[in-house]
Amino acid sequence: MLLKARQLSFHFAPKVPLLQDISLTLCAGQWLGLSGDSGAGKSTLGQLLAGYLAPQAGDITLDGEALPKSGVQPVQWLPQSPELAVNPRWRVGKILREAWTPSDTQCQAFGVKAKWLTRFPQSLSGGELQRVCVLRALAPGVRFLVADEISTMLDPITQVELWQVLKREAEQRQLGVLVISHDTALLERLCPQRWHLSEGQLKPWSTE
Repeated sequence: MLLKARQLSFHFAPKVPLLQDISLTLCAGQWLGLSGDSGAGKSTLGQLLAGYLAPQAGDITLDGEALPKSGVQPVQWLPQSPELAVNPRWRVGKILREAWTPSDTQCQAFGVKAKWLTRFPQSLSGGELQRVCVLRALAPGVRFLVADEISTMLDPITQVELWQVLKREAEQRQLGVLVISHDTALLERLCPQRWHLSEGQLKPWSTE
């Protein structure tokens, strides 16, 4: 399976391009890193790839077809702030079941505790809610993840635990993962191939 962006261009303000003629390919099972300065458009690119935004030019295809308009989306965008991705009036159990019903074993693997399921999201810490959102995004039918700074708010031990279990799940299901992060060490550890977004263009990643 192949997620492909071709010559994407996007702007919020007329004549002020944020992304210009960006092309990107993500294969099943591939881990691809994306870095860039704040405001460079990394999150915007992630939202474009997941169908949250529509480009002003170019197109995004999944195995040559347009992204579906309804149902569980095969490309899931995970934002840095999980509270933006959930309904605050729903309990955590309903938030999870909105997409699918993970098993007790899957919940335990991602550190999602049974007692959280009856709570409202605002009663969880940011790190706890992020675990819920990552697990929710792994519904059957999902083929690609855009992980947008998802471990920024976590302590170092929890970061390692989350990436380990996500890596294991992605390998089992051959999910393609785009990791967006300012943490160059994290990108080096997770992603054999890396890009840097600057001045609206993708450039080969460098440590220099």
